[in-house]
Amino acid sequence: MTKALVLGGGGVAGIAWTTGLLAGLAEAGQDWTDADLVVGTSAGSTVGAQLGSGLSLDELYARQADPDAPNHELTPPVAIAEVWETVVRLQREHPEPGDLRRAVAEYALKADTVSEEERRAVIEARLPSHAWPDRDLRIVAVEASAGLPVVFDRTSGVSLVDAVAASCAVPGVWPPVTISGVRYVDGGVRTSANADFAAGYDDVLVIAPLPDPPLEEQLAGLGGNVRLITPDEASLAAAGAEPLSPASRAPSARAGRVQGASAARA
Repeated sequence: MTKALVLGGGGVAGIAWTTGLLAGLAEAGQDWTDADLVVGTSAGSTVGAQLGSGLSLDELYARQADPDAPNHELTPPVAIAEVWETVVRLQREHPEPGDLRRAVAEYALKADTVSEEERRAVIEARLPSHAWPDRDLRIVAVEASAGLPVVFDRTSGVSLVDAVAASCAVPGVWPPVTISGVRYVDGGVRTSANADFAAGYDDVLVIAPLPDPPLEEQLAGLGGNVRLITPDEASLAAAGAEPLSPASRAPSARAGRVQGASAARA
């Protein structure tokens, strides 16, 4: 039996909640850290890389749940509601998915953000190890000029830090990432979890911190035994209105762990 773990985007809160959720599941006897495939998008790419760092799940959880743990996150320069308003407008103007991805990428390229170097330092601090893990980890980003999805893995010739930074380049908030002269934006510009990259596996767990209408269609096409977990009311409340804010980290981790234990019992 083959196992795939799909980890979707959701900002700082999404990283913490997903880590807590996995810890809660494992504590209740459902450990997914041994999955044959891990697909990570945006926040999920960070968690996927952390799972292969050599630290235990309890250690990773402690890094998220402790409010006094070292915090190298930047405060977002713009409210997420403002960014979402722009994305919704672009969705109305560009109903075709490819056109929409290119429009969102263009918005990202024009945005006034911190420098790539400042943002890369945040990603470096998030990852306990900067080496690709010895497992099938696939990180999804979107190439900005054509709006096409790109999947990075350990054979791509791209550093793990750059791959995660590209996947986490939230349009309008953080700068697109330049790799070998090519600009990349957040993998969530395609879909928030990109679950279709896990097709063909017997057991698939999809952890999706954000709502995403295309996800249902992707799940239907996976085959096998598929399970989806999204935030419950307590986890949504913990993330609050600004899931990119560093302040959302600790409460989201704790809420995720409680939800993970509950989900395992269910």
